[in-house]
Amino acid sequence: MSRDTVRLSWNEDETVATLTVDRPDALNALNVETLEGIGDAIDEAEDEDARALILTGAGDDAFIAGADISYMQDLSSPEAQAWGELGHSVADALETFPAPTIAAVNGYAFGGGCEMALACDLRVASESALIGNTEIDLGIIPGWGGTQRLPQLVGDEAARRLIFLGERLDAESAAELGLVGEVVADDELESTVAELAERLAAKPADAMLAAKQSVNQFGGGSRSSGLAYEQRAFASLFGTPDQREGMAAFLEDREPEFE
Repeated sequence: MSRDTVRLSWNEDETVATLTVDRPDALNALNVETLEGIGDAIDEAEDEDARALILTGAGDDAFIAGADISYMQDLSSPEAQAWGELGHSVADALETFPAPTIAAVNGYAFGGGCEMALACDLRVASESALIGNTEIDLGIIPGWGGTQRLPQLVGDEAARRLIFLGERLDAESAAELGLVGEVVADDELESTVAELAERLAAKPADAMLAAKQSVNQFGGGSRSSGLAYEQRAFASLFGTPDQREGMAAFLEDREPEFE
């Protein structure tokens, strides 16, 4: 990996790859370079036959705090469409990676960061983690799969509440809803996820791939059409007064005044 904002490392026997988003000064927020770097790292891990892939963030404060709002603020709807497509391509690459993927949620995981965690097979959170689809307060909606993946985990009613209200859940609350599968002490997250990844990597690769692909099947193509609809809806909100106000308020550290 040559990109400055993404690191790919391996365990001792090179069966488990760890993909670290490395923008701690920006709370690991996702910009174009970083998203492209994650995509490149996923491809590299697949090329090197990783038997498990861990996604995490650098530093102590954030997994992935979200998408880079300073970048998104002035996007036109066509530019937002391209931005949404890039995010979807990375999330889809995590979802279809030919081995188990684990999100090690070590801090803030909002918006696009939450969506990257949702695209992983398993999620383990530290006690201090906070997670949620918070896009509504920016005048937009989840644009990288959140409206489709979240209901699969927590059910329709809970997903609507989380998305409509932009709620931020602590780790225990997220576990109670089924949004994460395990909560551990902050200083135990790395070792817990490493052990889990190595257990998964030791399973038969062909059977693991078949199991993952079978679980990922959805009937009638409804999820695919839902993802496509989400992309269009996400992009259409860029350039609206609420999107401009929501992102301006975030960057100016004030409460938004929506129309």
